[in-house]
Amino acid sequence: MIKVLKQGFYTSIQDFGRFNCQQYGVPYSGVMDRYSAGLANAILGNAPDLAVIEMTVLGPALQFECNTFICVTGADISPKINNENIQKNKPVEINKGDVLSFGRLKKGVRGYLAVLGGILSEEVLGSRSMYKGVTEQGVLLKNDYIEIGVNNLFKANKNSSVKVKVDDFKGGVLEVFKGPEFDLLTPEQQSILTSSKFTISKNNSRMAYQFEESFENNLEPIITSPVLPGTVQLTPSGQLIVLMRDCQTTGGYPRVLQLKESSINCLSQKFTGDKMQFKMLEY
Repeated sequence: MIKVLKQGFYTSIQDFGRFNCQQYGVPYSGVMDRYSAGLANAILGNAPDLAVIEMTVLGPALQFECNTFICVTGADISPKINNENIQKNKPVEINKGDVLSFGRLKKGVRGYLAVLGGILSEEVLGSRSMYKGVTEQGVLLKNDYIEIGVNNLFKANKNSSVKVKVDDFKGGVLEVFKGPEFDLLTPEQQSILTSSKFTISKNNSRMAYQFEESFENNLEPIITSPVLPGTVQLTPSGQLIVLMRDCQTTGGYPRVLQLKESSINCLSQKFTGDKMQFKMLEY
């Protein structure tokens, strides 16, 4: 078990999401950055989609009540065990009573904590991902207890290393495909989409990222249609909204672009004020 001593800013349990429930209006949810979460699990020998703890900007303080191994990936939130710095992207041995805490954010937005054997919180509709209204809680709270798995076969190789992709933290390019309504845009609007840089506004969350810039838009609203994480909607005011993991399942704004999966990972590690540019891909 793990006890939450301090909850952090927005700390939740997430796996790869909730599928086959969208017809009931249930969001996919799941980790915002699948690459980082899958990497943490893989380093420990877990299946990539096992549940992990997702931390946003400010990490929690967690006390372990058993011996195990952990791995921290994603954003660099200065992880520490008993106030001693530990390395990211490596297996770290944990002893009963150890406290994992986090300090200053140095890079990225969302960090991930994988535990040997995975997080064994309650499964709802085929997923352990937290989403208020589907699960009892939307975030981890102080004094919560988290059940974890057991895997006695793991042996850490302290001399091993892994090459970590850093483009998600440094790059400003989002690879996209044409959305269903892309061809309804004028050639000028299409050019603006792929040649301009857009600034992430303060309105960004697990549900959607909005950009500050807007341009003239004369498109009519569409009949409410399916949307999914990575869908880029164009509002009547000309503002672009990128839907993220906790997004709704239908929408009435034109769907002009669709982010590649890796671009969702990338955007989830970006801050307010960061500038992004769309790069069109062919199907």
